[in-house]
Amino acid sequence: MANAPLMPKATAVWLVENTALTFDQIADFCKLHVLEVKGIADGEVAQGIKGLDPVSTGQLAREEIERAETNPNHRLKLLESKVRLPEPKRRRGPRYTPVSKRQDRPNAILWLLRNHPELKDSQIMRLVGTTKTTIESIKERTHWNAQNLTPMDPVTLGLCSQIDLDIEVQRSSKDRPATAASHEHEATLLPVDVSTGEAPEPFTPARKPREEAIDLETVFAKLGGSRKSETDDEE
Repeated sequence: MANAPLMPKATAVWLVENTALTFDQIADFCKLHVLEVKGIADGEVAQGIKGLDPVSTGQLAREEIERAETNPNHRLKLLESKVRLPEPKRRRGPRYTPVSKRQDRPNAILWLLRNHPELKDSQIMRLVGTTKTTIESIKERTHWNAQNLTPMDPVTLGLCSQIDLDIEVQRSSKDRPATAASHEHEATLLPVDVSTGEAPEPFTPARKPREEAIDLETVFAKLGGSRKSETDDEE
């Protein structure tokens, strides 16, 4: 309850027994119902509860009580505590999944296994709030509903946020750059006989032999000589 004193019922018991405040004032200060305060005054409620003095605990000033006793419309104000208690650290456990969305977890697990195989089982368990047994059954296709499973994005299903998914992917990919670089380097290596042998001579296309220029005078001279010899033979 916001702005309520410590141990509201015990405080109400003390105020009922030791002040002339109205039931409404006590109920408003202790964040209780008026009928509940009236039941405390009648002895029907909070039997056996010892009253707690809010003045001695530093929750209420004596002057504030006196001011409220003279003015029924005055509302008591809770003093701010001078001691700051540290907020309890939330212990991170398995993510709670609403009952309405639990049937979608196998589909989300299948999506994560296919799209982010680098994720560990523990990371998938944190993201969608599942168990290692369920993850293994989906991997090995021994899940009772394996035939009907459809990969579905857990962010779209509302099982986790995009920020949580990105954080887990970044965590799992810390060691990936060195591995990827080594694979790329291996892919560019050439065989030993090629890398150590002499480079082959560049290919040059064979040239056709150049045809000699035709001497027309020689050709006609030959033709003319043959014609002359034929004329002589006829005579």
